[in-house]
Amino acid sequence: QVQLVESGGGLVQAGGSLRLSCAASGRTFSSYVISWFRQAPGKEREFVARISWSGSTYYSDSVKGRFTISRDNAKNTVYLQMNSLEPDDTAVYYCARRRATLEYDVWGQGTQVTVSS
Repeated sequence: QVQLVESGGGLVQAGGSLRLSCAASGRTFSSYVISWFRQAPGKEREFVARISWSGSTYYSDSVKGRFTISRDNAKNTVYLQMNSLEPDDTAVYYCARRRATLEYDVWGQGTQVTVSS
């Protein structure tokens, strides 16, 4: 059973940076697309970024140019480097595994990111 565990969240001032990690168990981690989502209080969950097995990346317009997703398959870990953080980035951040059918079948428990103004 694959599990994803996020870490690295916290409280930061606007303009600051955080790096989130998504650590996975399982030997087939490197063959999957891994995505980051976030959910702010009272809002729907939204897509943030994804990375393919080969390292191709895609970002939502709201984070493009500020966030960078990367992966270290040897460590079974995906990272989300978040720079120039804004109060609107405040949310619980989740990583998830995407299957070939495009459905997300494994989710982490989430990590809280709070950006103060």
